[in-house]
Amino acid sequence: MKAAEMMKRFAEVSPRFKARMAGALFLLLVLTAAFTEFFARGSLSVAADLAAGIFEVSCMIVVTLLFYDIFRPVNRRLSLLAASLNFVALALELIQFLPRGVNIGLGFHGFYWILIGYLIVRSTFLPRVLGALVAVAGLCWLTFLSPPLTNYLSPYNLGLALLVEGLVMLWLLVMGVSMPNRKRNQELGELTERSQLLGARLH
Repeated sequence: MKAAEMMKRFAEVSPRFKARMAGALFLLLVLTAAFTEFFARGSLSVAADLAAGIFEVSCMIVVTLLFYDIFRPVNRRLSLLAASLNFVALALELIQFLPRGVNIGLGFHGFYWILIGYLIVRSTFLPRVLGALVAVAGLCWLTFLSPPLTNYLSPYNLGLALLVEGLVMLWLLVMGVSMPNRKRNQELGELTERSQLLGARLH
């Protein structure tokens, strides 16, 4: 019962607040990742490194769920696919799945951000330039699928991805989303889904 009540309350939370919450959590994640990768790399204890990793994963799980809810009105199936890809990415990162040195998890993470970028561009409640920036971050993550390319671009690919994502999340934290436009997006999305269901039944 408590879980059902929590889900109900979460659904009633304003999308603008959800966007700002996602922005705040992701900025904390980016700051943590930047500190551990660029300033304290190799100097943290095992416990501190593990704590930082758990914190980053926890933040990313919540951000993924928030983004799924925020972009569901744009395209529910695509938003669900994006969330699924990111959960796969997180799972692969946790188990350190690196066949032949290829970071498959970061590759899935890249596809996730490219899909999120596309959803932002398709939406009417966020500036399209944010979608383009997120897609750039996704391409940076995709470079980790090639160890030679990763070695050549490192640490600039990681730095650019974190910088771009941080700027987008800062915008979300400050501005949130346009509520009237999001409502219009939701109505259009529902109308599209009904049309697709009707078309499938007629065929």
